[in-house]
Amino acid sequence: MYLQEFLLVALVHLLAVMSPGPDFAVVIRNSVSLGRHTGLMTAVGVGCGILIHVGYSLLGIGLIVSQSIWLFNLMKWLAAAYLLYIGVRALRSRPQEPEAHSQGAPQLSSGRAFVQGFITNGLNPKATLFFLSLFTVVISHDTPLSVQAGYGLYLAVATGIWFCLVAMLFSHQRVRDAFGRMGHWFDRAMGTVLIGLGLHLALSQWTGRSDPAI
Repeated sequence: MYLQEFLLVALVHLLAVMSPGPDFAVVIRNSVSLGRHTGLMTAVGVGCGILIHVGYSLLGIGLIVSQSIWLFNLMKWLAAAYLLYIGVRALRSRPQEPEAHSQGAPQLSSGRAFVQGFITNGLNPKATLFFLSLFTVVISHDTPLSVQAGYGLYLAVATGIWFCLVAMLFSHQRVRDAFGRMGHWFDRAMGTVLIGLGLHLALSQWTGRSDPAI
């Protein structure tokens, strides 16, 4: 009965999740620099972060946040500050000793990698606007709450799977070796990207419209 609506939700989400954004940058950085396990844990964190947006969208809190300029700006500045924090840490990366590089010792625990992905997605105000639009425009108000919750669970799982695939691709040894030739400059390049995303987010004006990059 709700198959057509579900397919529309899945299509819109697919186009959104494939758009480059903070989640994409963090997963790639952790996968290339720290390996597959760290990349996968970051991806799982991103997927679980989706549940935050789903939760407040179902409760109607997202509408309140979107209509309150100071609340929305607070979320935006928190997200920007976190991206700047991660970016600065990456930018300050130093060359590794050959022995340390060969051992491949993790520099980020599984828990911290998960939290990093979770916070990056959970604080993303553009994801807030995306899910607000999704649950108010694409999904009918007549759709039962249980069905909407099912959509939300699918969105979280699908997001996690997508970023796990991204993590597996960029943590492949050949890919890591290719980026590894850049040494610590890759970390610095990704740090610059994250700082740029943070500054763009902090300085962007609120328009009340969703951005496809989540």
